[in-house]
Amino acid sequence: MAQDRTRVVITGMGAMTPLGQTPEAFWDNLVAGISGIGPMTLCDPTDYPCRISGEVSDFDPGQYMNPKEARRMARFSQLAVASALTAVESADLDISKEDPFRVGVVLGNGNGGFPTLEENCRVLADKGGMKMTPFFFPMILPNMAAATVSRLLGAQGYNSTATTACAASNQAMGEAMEVIRRGSADVVLAGGTEAGISQLGLAGFAVMRALSTRNDDPTSASRPFDAERDGFVPAEGSVILVLESLEHAVGRNANILAELAGFGCTSDASHPVQPEENGVSAAEAMRLALADAGVSMEQVDYINAHGTSTPMNDAVETVAIKRLFGDLAYRIPISSTKSMIGHSLGASGSLEAAACIKTITEGTVHPTVNQQVPDPACDLDYIPNQARKRDVSVVLSNAFGFGGQNACLVFRKFEE
Repeated sequence: MAQDRTRVVITGMGAMTPLGQTPEAFWDNLVAGISGIGPMTLCDPTDYPCRISGEVSDFDPGQYMNPKEARRMARFSQLAVASALTAVESADLDISKEDPFRVGVVLGNGNGGFPTLEENCRVLADKGGMKMTPFFFPMILPNMAAATVSRLLGAQGYNSTATTACAASNQAMGEAMEVIRRGSADVVLAGGTEAGISQLGLAGFAVMRALSTRNDDPTSASRPFDAERDGFVPAEGSVILVLESLEHAVGRNANILAELAGFGCTSDASHPVQPEENGVSAAEAMRLALADAGVSMEQVDYINAHGTSTPMNDAVETVAIKRLFGDLAYRIPISSTKSMIGHSLGASGSLEAAACIKTITEGTVHPTVNQQVPDPACDLDYIPNQARKRDVSVVLSNAFGFGGQNACLVFRKFEE
């Protein structure tokens, strides 16, 4: 890592997750191996093979914003606003005292307002288009979470949205880091949000046979790297980080949680939805992130896996890790946050980022739950079922999305 390059640090986090609505509650439940997956309530799944999900239960947008504002937002934007407000509060950041054009927002999501899209299509079919909400477009567009966070918090600087499927949040955080590095912002609110649980989304994944059908035992349905995994569990959530240049954070005497040190991004250029079987592009994204951070493979203390619980994805991620790390792969602990919360698609990288940061600050690695039956194709150390105490300085976090989109981040313990 070039010594004269701007360093980017994390000074705050906000979290709306299936395991709690604060980073602390989320982390405590992860370490305890508690699952946030249960019967689906956000839509009627009766006619579908998957009827379970990871939901942000008891979420009340009125706690975080004016109810009139909330009614004009899709749920993914509501979750983002709640996460952003709590992130700024945790960072003790007063945006009104900053140059607003030096404060940016970069978020990732995959679908935008999918449930709102479905709802208004039903109105169109049943009652005619003139009965649709006039807020249809500002509710469904993927960029509206970042736009709304910017508007409500007064962040007038660099603003962007990554929509690279399940890699979106990692890509958003990586791009936000680059925005600060090049001097275009002092502070960027970065992360992801997703709230796509709907019959439209459920049907789309069901006909692909991508979802778990373990409806009778929801907490054991998401089982990354286990031989009996049968698909992912749909989920929702949002985590937003406050990223700052080190100079800016030190200048306001901020509490620094960790450093975002590296970003790598590649494309499989292979298949619309299946990962490249040889793992070459995924391995290259990991290598690029490590090189960007200026750390060696031997320095990696923990890998937070993409770990979706689909048969092919988990096997290919294992191949990619081995391809890059060789024999060292067997000595690096790896776990999947999705084993306890399901797959929140474009938001997943942001929820996993919160887990990575907590791993560094708390000296504990959360488990991959539901590890019962070994899979010869997945033979690494996935931290089965029980958390593990471990001093962690460098974390690699993977995110791989439909279209062969690969985005990997490196978080590290902050040292002056």
